[in-house]
Amino acid sequence: MRVFVIAEAGVNHNGTIELAKQLIDVASDAGADAVKFQTFKAKRVVSKNAKKALYQQKSMQEENESQFEMLQRLELDTAAHRELMEYCTSRGITFLSTPFDLESVELLDDLGLEIFKIPSGEITNLPYLRAIAKLDKKVVLSTGMATMQEIRDAFYTLLGGGTKRENITILHANTMYPTPLEDVNLRAMLSIEREFGVAVGYSDHTLGIDVPIASVAMGASVIEKHFTLSRTLPGPDHKASLEPDELKAMVRSIRNIEKALGSFEKKPSPSETENIIATRKSIVAAKEIKKGEVLCEDNLDVKRPASGISPMKWDEILGKIAKKNYAKDETI
Repeated sequence: MRVFVIAEAGVNHNGTIELAKQLIDVASDAGADAVKFQTFKAKRVVSKNAKKALYQQKSMQEENESQFEMLQRLELDTAAHRELMEYCTSRGITFLSTPFDLESVELLDDLGLEIFKIPSGEITNLPYLRAIAKLDKKVVLSTGMATMQEIRDAFYTLLGGGTKRENITILHANTMYPTPLEDVNLRAMLSIEREFGVAVGYSDHTLGIDVPIASVAMGASVIEKHFTLSRTLPGPDHKASLEPDELKAMVRSIRNIEKALGSFEKKPSPSETENIIATRKSIVAAKEIKKGEVLCEDNLDVKRPASGISPMKWDEILGKIAKKNYAKDETI
């Protein structure tokens, strides 16, 4: 199973195409499968007097700036989307973007996106869910802040609206930036998998790369992780994002883990088969044995290599008559 790694650029482009392209370069160089941005119209997402989230207030110095003003600075227009999509194609990486309002859903559909990412904050937005469901596209549903019942409601809204079950991937997530380790609760991802019978993954907001790597070992098929050019840049998400070398290390570790997962079949691997004879044992003569002697516990032993009879046949050998002379340590 190849894990689909989404490098989440989000709004870490700070509203500039140049920075966005540098982020695409970093994601491509790191070996991510997709780089994801965010598509929204501030006027459709938030009221003008809404305050920033607590993590946004801590991450930014503009104390008097509203959430509306912040988002308005970070909008990408249609032309910017087209330019970034073309640049992603040139760098061999999939362009994705999360829509945060109905107008943005329509924009991304018009641009031909085949995968729609539903962010945690929209999991209770019924009109939004219905709009995406009827597109009959692949859907990645994030579940930060959600109860299992809220996930059920969103999931069956998608199914009822036209999205195929096999096209839905549900991501376990925690919507705190950064997420404390004690709040990650990775085992919930397995509960989601059992409940809905679809592919699952993990959208990570912890510091570092340990948790997303662990989630792959637990069966995540999609990993999403924020990244930035530098955590020192101004903006709401930079401080909880990976820097380029960290993103590269995460992808490298994920690729190693997915190789190591293998299949559910337990059998000797090609690399270890050559060690069987050298490390397992055979039934051997514990001392000189003459032809015609009875083989017994006093004159038999078990030693390497495994070039003779397996010690698992010990009981079958006891009481047999030696058909030849054996020197000490000779395999029977």
